[in-house]
Amino acid sequence: MMQAQVNLSCIKLIIKKMQKKFKSFIYLLVILLTIAIGNGIYTDISVEDLKNEYANEHSKFIEVDEMNVHYRDEGEGFPIVLIHGTAASLHTWNAWTDELKKTNRVIRMDLPAFGITGPNKNADYSIEAYTTFLQSFLEKIGLEKFHLAGNSLGGNIAWNYTADYPDKVEKLILLDSSGLPTNKSQPAIFKMAKTPLLNSLFLYITPRFLIKKNIEEVYEDDSKITDKLINRYHKMALRVGNRQAFIDRAKTDFKPDAIANQNKLKSIQTPTLLIWGAKDLWIPLDNGIRMDRILVNSTLKVIENSGHVPMEENPIESLKLMNEFLFTSEINKK
Repeated sequence: MMQAQVNLSCIKLIIKKMQKKFKSFIYLLVILLTIAIGNGIYTDISVEDLKNEYANEHSKFIEVDEMNVHYRDEGEGFPIVLIHGTAASLHTWNAWTDELKKTNRVIRMDLPAFGITGPNKNADYSIEAYTTFLQSFLEKIGLEKFHLAGNSLGGNIAWNYTADYPDKVEKLILLDSSGLPTNKSQPAIFKMAKTPLLNSLFLYITPRFLIKKNIEEVYEDDSKITDKLINRYHKMALRVGNRQAFIDRAKTDFKPDAIANQNKLKSIQTPTLLIWGAKDLWIPLDNGIRMDRILVNSTLKVIENSGHVPMEENPIESLKLMNEFLFTSEINKK
């Protein structure tokens, strides 16, 4: 009886280790099952087809580092530059732009690797490369002084840019920004993109349900997720070259240099507003609290019913906070 118990314990331990070691294999089985039911294989979508559906009368294109960058420049007044996060596009700022352009000039772009812009020639998606890209883009359109806002990866780019070019940024707005360790495992889609064989399949198999699952992870309220929203994210992912770019981006070191980034954050004197979704599963509120403690001239505002993309999920609440920050001085006092 004792021997049987020992054997059973050993079997359970082996299974546990196998589950941990071969967790990616489970994803592979899911993908193979998707193939079997014929619902996951998608061909690339051409740039022209995406332009026809997702570019509009405000869309412009400019050559930067041999990329034809998709951007929009709307409204008049003091400029506000908006930077989206991983796997998103400039459309994530639609609701904000509709209001901000009534009083300000609003500039937003599809970052390299995403949206209609697509991949860069070097497959370099480090924060340093993105910061250099942003400076080149802003120089090309002749922007000298502006407010700068970014979400997630876009927030990381925004605060690094502000540290490098402090005289250019009047005020900084960071929404659920990356840049500090999260003490959480990476989302499944990033693990998949980094896993050999799985990432090769990702070039051909990008099921819509996988995109939907990721949007559900970044939204707190699933009732706000529409088919139109899912279709946009899905089609942008299928842009020629974007799936390979996503894999290349995932291979970039996701572990921030905590000490170096803290020192760089401390160097920022620019008035900064942090907006954080209390229910953010990807970059938790604790990161916002830590970032607020490090920054010397910041304030943190929390939206209780929001996930990782408050400007998209909660545009009214997040924009109200941003407007108070831009047009009054009260919100920025620690």
